[in-house]
Amino acid sequence: MRRAGRIAIVLLIAATLAVSGIFIWGQKTFQRPGQLATEATVIVPRGAGLQRIATLLAEAGVIDRPLVFIVAARLKEQHLDLKAGEYAFAPGVSPAEALAQLREGRVVVHRLTVPEGLTSAQVARLLADTEGLIHDLKDIPAEGILLPETYDFIRDDRSSVLVDRMATAHARKLAALWQDRADGLPFSTPEEARVLASIVEKETGIAAERPRIAGVFINRLRRGMRLQSDPSVVYAVSAGAGPLGRPLTLADLRIDNPYNTYKVSGLPPGPIANAGAAALAAVLQPAATDELYFVADGTGGHAFATTLREHNRNVAKWRRINRQTEPATDATDSTGN
Repeated sequence: MRRAGRIAIVLLIAATLAVSGIFIWGQKTFQRPGQLATEATVIVPRGAGLQRIATLLAEAGVIDRPLVFIVAARLKEQHLDLKAGEYAFAPGVSPAEALAQLREGRVVVHRLTVPEGLTSAQVARLLADTEGLIHDLKDIPAEGILLPETYDFIRDDRSSVLVDRMATAHARKLAALWQDRADGLPFSTPEEARVLASIVEKETGIAAERPRIAGVFINRLRRGMRLQSDPSVVYAVSAGAGPLGRPLTLADLRIDNPYNTYKVSGLPPGPIANAGAAALAAVLQPAATDELYFVADGTGGHAFATTLREHNRNVAKWRRINRQTEPATDATDSTGN
């Protein structure tokens, strides 16, 4: 009887030591770096349980002992805190670090850059082509109300929410710039500033030119001169879809359309693109200039003029340059005539 008791005690001690050993081994396995050689991306779907998450991690090579991961998560009472999403796990990540990343929801953050000067139809197409978004945008946003910028998003964000963020950012930026606008501008509302900014945005991609081109258009508006902006005609011909893919023709300049600033006076009825913050700032703080004309100079920029005679010389120079680089067409070759 005594011998049986001693055997029981020995077995109990052995079992205790075995359990302790397994626990210590499990702890070390859970804490030490894993075997992942390169970064791995794992998408944890909504509603996935601990078992499913451990399987996904193991399949991606993030962990090699799913049972250790499962037991550790349950012992720490963290198995109900794991968040769905797209995760990028670093090489050598430990199971403990992987669990912490899932608990804290440190998901992959994507970036979408919306270039200045896109029409809203182009922005909608850009969103539709962006992988990782839920494409729920039903209507093309109103023209000119989105702020071109770089926006962060995570997988399964909705494109409509991203559009709302762009619109909010634009409204805030325009409101702030409007408060500090120059005196004596030939328009009276932020909406009109938005329209002119969209034209300035499309006229030049050179940041330093924006205030100067804005100054030219401001001067023309003050004098009652037509803006005669080629990009506004492109918008009229394309119905806001984007670039024409060809030069403008003289026939294009004669179309009856409220956006054809060669035929209508003042500002067109709405924006022709989504202007960036710099273009908005340019029309609200334009350069002080007497210039009334500009035309491409062949280098990507523009030649400016105060008088029509000077402008005609610049146009003739541009035509010579254009003939050397482009086939002969009846296309217009100047802006601000």
